[in-house]
Amino acid sequence: MKLRIAKQSDLAEIVNIYNSTIASRMVTADIEPVSPEEKMNWFLNHTEARPLYIVENEAGETIGWISFESFYGRPAYAKTAEVSIYLHEAHRGKGMGSKILQIALEAASKLGIRSLMAFIFAHNTPSIRLFEKHGFAEWGHFPGIAEMDGNRYDLKILGKELNES
Repeated sequence: MKLRIAKQSDLAEIVNIYNSTIASRMVTADIEPVSPEEKMNWFLNHTEARPLYIVENEAGETIGWISFESFYGRPAYAKTAEVSIYLHEAHRGKGMGSKILQIALEAASKLGIRSLMAFIFAHNTPSIRLFEKHGFAEWGHFPGIAEMDGNRYDLKILGKELNES
């Protein structure tokens, strides 16, 4: 697997992968599919310091993406970022998430990120297990903060210190 910086021409595939997770109510708080146009500002807000990566397999096919975003946008949090990982449906449940998270951790360190966080629904036990396997711990729990289809869901923030500097 390899990472490359996402190009604007990748946005449709990024959105397709993202939209494929909405119906499960496990991964994202969006409740309706989004369009590439709706995600354009999000895409453009990624920078060299907070990139959006495409993950490709050996054949050059997109198998997922990794996004780093600044946390809270204040200078004191400059070394803290949120990570999001999304996999193409055909590559879920095959151990690819663990490999991609390891790649994301290595990329984050190179970006000067000291504290990495993941925002995960509390009922998404596969994602929580994945991040815990890689040394993340619960840093926050927000009960009933999300509402979808008349049901309330908890949000967990899992975090990891990447280095002590």
